[in-house]
Amino acid sequence: MNIDLRGKHALVCGSTQGIGRACAESLAELGASVTLMARNAEALATVQSSLGRPANQSHDSVVADFSDPESVRRAVTAKIASGAAYHILINNTGGPPGGRAIDANPDEFLAAFRAHLVCNQILAQALVPGMKAGNYGRIINIISTSVKAPIPGLGVSNTIRGAVASWAKTLANELGPLGITVNNVLPGYTDTDRLKSLIDKRADAGKTTSAAVAEDFRKTIPMGRFGTATEIANAVAFLASPAASYISGINLPVDGGRTPTL
Repeated sequence: MNIDLRGKHALVCGSTQGIGRACAESLAELGASVTLMARNAEALATVQSSLGRPANQSHDSVVADFSDPESVRRAVTAKIASGAAYHILINNTGGPPGGRAIDANPDEFLAAFRAHLVCNQILAQALVPGMKAGNYGRIINIISTSVKAPIPGLGVSNTIRGAVASWAKTLANELGPLGITVNNVLPGYTDTDRLKSLIDKRADAGKTTSAAVAEDFRKTIPMGRFGTATEIANAVAFLASPAASYISGINLPVDGGRTPTL
């Protein structure tokens, strides 16, 4: 099975922590050169240094704020203008704040739509020409199992993640003739700072402890534990590899069996 990414160049968004960072590390381990993208320059430098300087790989980083799509547009346009071309795009950014859909201000939906779908579109439009020229393309979106079963208390996120999933399926149909695959990875409860934040908020609202909420969450997972960022990244790395050349337009839950649908 060919999972060798030597000679490939990947752009990984939200790559200073959590799942994004784990994706960057996994792709680099398979031989890809990685461009990290996030808003914190200092954190980007730290992660870039951790990837090392192996032979035949060249890692770099670019600063962009996904709350400002024009920031993303300027950053990726500058990279392409400098001669960069990419084979792999990992769309990933922090999820919207928790809360019920009925309680959300309409501006919260707009902000999430810009940060997720609009930025994804900007990046895809910028990178697809290089994928086509390089005869290799993988677009992978880190979304959520909420596209299969909405998660209580995440009204804005459920809505926007569903929009991204439908965008990706449409894009997979359009780009399939070019040999470019588009897939979504759906993390379940994963041991990241975002999950800790959601647990703490649920605990505060329910006047209970974070430990109790975490245990309630674990009870909904057949495997009885939270996932790790590396486990999500492993699925992403496979979909980015030559071995996944005939997989496109899918939603892949990586959730320990928690999603209650096929």
